[in-house]
Amino acid sequence: MAPELQTPVPSPCINICQMVPETGLCQGCLRTIDEIVAWGTATDDAKRAIWAEIRRREGEIDWQ
Repeated sequence: MAPELQTPVPSPCINICQMVPETGLCQGCLRTIDEIVAWGTATDDAKRAIWAEIRRREGEIDWQ
């Protein structure tokens, strides 16, 4: 099951915690610093919204 469909919603963190200045995203989880900070107190709905953004971002990345 996709993580964003689970309850509770698991963190997307994969322990590669490095912010990329050019994108403003974490290299490992593709979250913004604001999303990372908010995660701990976010509702499952808010976490699913963050996961939706991560999925959208994944679709925009040239993985070559």
